[in-house]
Amino acid sequence: MAEISAKRVQELREKTGAGMMDCKKALAEAGGDFAKAEEVLRKKGLAAAAKKSARAATEGAVASYIHMGGKIGVLVEVNCETDFVARTEGFQALVKDLAMQIAAAAPQWVRREDVPAEVVAKEVEIAKAQMRDQKKPEAILEKIAQGKVEKFYEQFCLYDQAFVKDDKKRISEVLTDAVARIGENIQVRRFARYVLGEGLEKKQDNLAEEVQKMAGLKA
Repeated sequence: MAEISAKRVQELREKTGAGMMDCKKALAEAGGDFAKAEEVLRKKGLAAAAKKSARAATEGAVASYIHMGGKIGVLVEVNCETDFVARTEGFQALVKDLAMQIAAAAPQWVRREDVPAEVVAKEVEIAKAQMRDQKKPEAILEKIAQGKVEKFYEQFCLYDQAFVKDDKKRISEVLTDAVARIGENIQVRRFARYVLGEGLEKKQDNLAEEVQKMAGLKA
């Protein structure tokens, strides 16, 4: 078996954020192969990822991303458990990917649980109304409506969206992989997405109407 140097162990820790002993064991199991050691850490971490989801994540990073020459801007807060992990290359790359995802896919909520109940109810009612117009039987309306709501979540909830860099994965899976690889609970807490000029046209139209009213040109 190849001798595992302390330097190599430290490099793997800095890359993945995993513990020193875990990195040493993974390198030993992989025969010193760095890429295989990362995979070993990932596989072992997946089994424990669900357990970590309840642990407090109060460190992390706030990142920004500007797209299309300043036309779209994103701020996102991603939390982890320790400041050490927050500064690792792997965590920083994840935060950047999430900011790019928000810029590209325009989610409105982090999780489906964040969607107000009245919004979900409205989507269900719209879906049912559409199906009634198509003469669908009442018995299957609820099932069809729930399918429509799932599509709504996939479009507007970050965790349910397909990852823009790999559409075979959802963002929730990307985060689970990161938890397994890094070894800490990781959560997206909040984000803001800005589009240059968004909402201005409507405000201008409303202002024009008010001016017309004041001038007595509109009832």
